Amino acid sequence: MTSFKERLHKGYAQSMELNGKPLVDEKSRYQRIKIFDTVANGRVMTLDDIVQITTRDESAYAEMLTHLPMLEHGHVERVMIVGGGDLSIADEALKHKGVKEVVLVDIDGRVVEVCKTHFGEINAKAFKDKRLKIEIADAFEYLGRPASKGRFDLIVADRPDPVGPGKALFGDTFYDRVKTALKPGGYATFQTGVPFYQPWEITEALEELAHFFPQSGLYLTVVPTYIGGFMALSWAGKGKKLGTPPGIKRAARAYKAAKLKTDYYNPDIHEASFALPEWIKRLIP
Repeated sequence: MTSFKERLHKGYAQSMELNGKPLVDEKSRYQRIKIFDTVANGRVMTLDDIVQITTRDESAYAEMLTHLPMLEHGHVERVMIVGGGDLSIADEALKHKGVKEVVLVDIDGRVVEVCKTHFGEINAKAFKDKRLKIEIADAFEYLGRPASKGRFDLIVADRPDPVGPGKALFGDTFYDRVKTALKPGGYATFQTGVPFYQPWEITEALEELAHFFPQSGLYLTVVPTYIGGFMALSWAGKGKKLGTPPGIKRAARAYKAAKLKTDYYNPDIHEASFALPEWIKRLIP
């Protein structure tokens, strides 16, 4: 394999030229895992030939799913990550000194193992942090456990597209379990696809979130290797609405006080992420 081609969207593909031989190419119990170095995008992991993470642009995804809600919340102590076996999101959450526990629940332990070996550039600190707890389990089942009820201030759903084992992480029952696992005032954030090619994901997710949560909405990031331009991140919560002028100001003060080191997120990006193009606004039910 001298190049990799992803065909996630019908009628469109992206290709990456490899730098050397693949580091990992194996079938786990759940999916095909590949890790390889590329000429343009750094180290890449794919699952079932769909790009999951690259070392070059992971910050635009992981930082926006974590810092934005955490800084507006102001007092996040316990975080759950649904999926996220590469630990990029866990690494960002653990940058907050007030966090007491980050629970990462991934169904595929092999993903966690190979990412510990090959993505140390982004996750070495997280693996060494005693606040991190890794559970190799079905996140849908984990959310339904009595011990999860009212436990988390933030739940980040780093879920794949709704195919294969990822199907359980979409739909009414999943969102109901997320709601039950949140503390009062807590937030949940979700990967909601690339609206240019997956517009229905926004409409479906926001309809379902509005059914279960008093507050919900959408904001944007740009992850170049999640091809198609903007990536939609949806949020839901039991407390204050995200993205209000007071919330944005509060997050800016918290960012400055925390002295966070980021590559994508900053207070200006935080505010701008809630500005939606007209064609995306029309997707909101």
